[in-house]
Amino acid sequence: MRISGFASGMDIDQMVKDLMKAERMPLNRVEADKTRLEWTRDAYRDFNVKLKELDDSLLDMRLSSSLMTKQTSSSNNAVTATATSRASNGSYKMEVTKLATSAINVSANSLTDPNSTDKIDPRQTISSQIDRFRGISSFGPDEKIEFTTMHNGALYTENIAVTADDTLESILTKITNKDNGVRAFYDTTQDKIIMEKEEAGNHYGTEAEAEIRFTGSTFMSDLFQMNEGNEQNGTDAAFKYNGVELTSKTNQTTLNGITFTFNNVTTDTPAYVNISDDTDAAVDKIVKFVDQYNSIVDEVTSKTREERYNDYDPLTSEEMEAMSDREIEMWEEKARSGLLKRDRILMDGLSKMRQAWMGSVESDGNFKHLSDIGISTTRDYMDGGKLVIDEDKLREALRDDPTSVDSLFTNSSEGADRGIFNKLNDAIDQTTNRINDKAGRSTSQIQQYALGRELQNMNTRIDNFNRRLVQVEDRYWSQFTAMEKAIQKMNEQSNFMYSQMMGGQQ
Repeated sequence: MRISGFASGMDIDQMVKDLMKAERMPLNRVEADKTRLEWTRDAYRDFNVKLKELDDSLLDMRLSSSLMTKQTSSSNNAVTATATSRASNGSYKMEVTKLATSAINVSANSLTDPNSTDKIDPRQTISSQIDRFRGISSFGPDEKIEFTTMHNGALYTENIAVTADDTLESILTKITNKDNGVRAFYDTTQDKIIMEKEEAGNHYGTEAEAEIRFTGSTFMSDLFQMNEGNEQNGTDAAFKYNGVELTSKTNQTTLNGITFTFNNVTTDTPAYVNISDDTDAAVDKIVKFVDQYNSIVDEVTSKTREERYNDYDPLTSEEMEAMSDREIEMWEEKARSGLLKRDRILMDGLSKMRQAWMGSVESDGNFKHLSDIGISTTRDYMDGGKLVIDEDKLREALRDDPTSVDSLFTNSSEGADRGIFNKLNDAIDQTTNRINDKAGRSTSQIQQYALGRELQNMNTRIDNFNRRLVQVEDRYWSQFTAMEKAIQKMNEQSNFMYSQMMGGQQ
């Protein structure tokens, strides 16, 4: 703390503050430039986020399935279907005579011994309640659970050692968690074990053979009260596809790009599945994407034409303290305006995207230009190249020649026949790379991008300037302190002389 002005009677503290305020004016300018640079960096990054969202949407649009979608209908709910873009349009006759089922085996008897007064507890160890089980009367050191089954096309043998610490629950969990294609659980109500195949279908080649075969020790069959003869074997689905008899391990089959799902047998009425182009879905996707693109055009056009107010610098903390929240908001709105006015990166990026849309595509299809399918730019040049769609013409093109429309948009070659969406993707990538070089990403280090390096230099200048201001302020205080001491000494001498003169008169 400094206490001053007693000798001179001047407000030294305020005088130093006023002097330092003048000294800080160049620093305030540098700090304002730094704030404006940070705002510019953030504005660039906001555009990068929007371009990334557009690019993500473009990734889906570049897939042929987006524009060549198919719609399906079925005359019988017993069979439903979905179709990929590869599916041929037409009607398909499907007759399902048998559904695929999974093999399942349930304990022939309840697990609890009829003479036991306590029911089996699946969470207690088997050894501690051996007398409650119907099929086993002793627990040997080498007991095991063993069975074989077909899994992933190969014969699989499961062999699980049973220890004195095992419970019924832990054994069933071991069976289920193993990669063997079998799940097992205990039904407390029925007091029975249920074992079933995870996959439907018959995997041994004949439905007379059990899918889960108990081998080796009889401990499992005695413990679980199971036998192979009690199994309901898995069955393959049986159906006729356009009159041809076929089978499937599951209740789904894919033929000619169409995935048929069997919900029930068709009995006496076959299902006719009709496949056709889903033109409306393709039009909706294109319209939605163009709307998203037009939104980017609006924002780029707005920002690059925005008025710049040079008289509105970023506010200092002292200036903010003297203003209301509304005044600060209005001031900063002016101060932030025009940060990207006539910005070459954004304007060049928008120009490249317009070229991608409007350029011709020399593909084998019938359509070479967007205007051929009803898409063009607006007549008003102030719109910045926004697109408009004649939906009727687009729908007609998709209905008459969807392959050519798809080729116009998604052709992935590198030459003159490169598709519009791939050209647009190239333009977006080039623009985002330039923005990253200029403004970096949120995860970038400050020295990794151009504006960051400028900010780093400004930080160094600000630090140096602050150190100099400390020295200047100390110098002012030293000078004023020296002045105070001199005045104090002069006052002391004056008082002494006055006292001597008054003493002589007496």
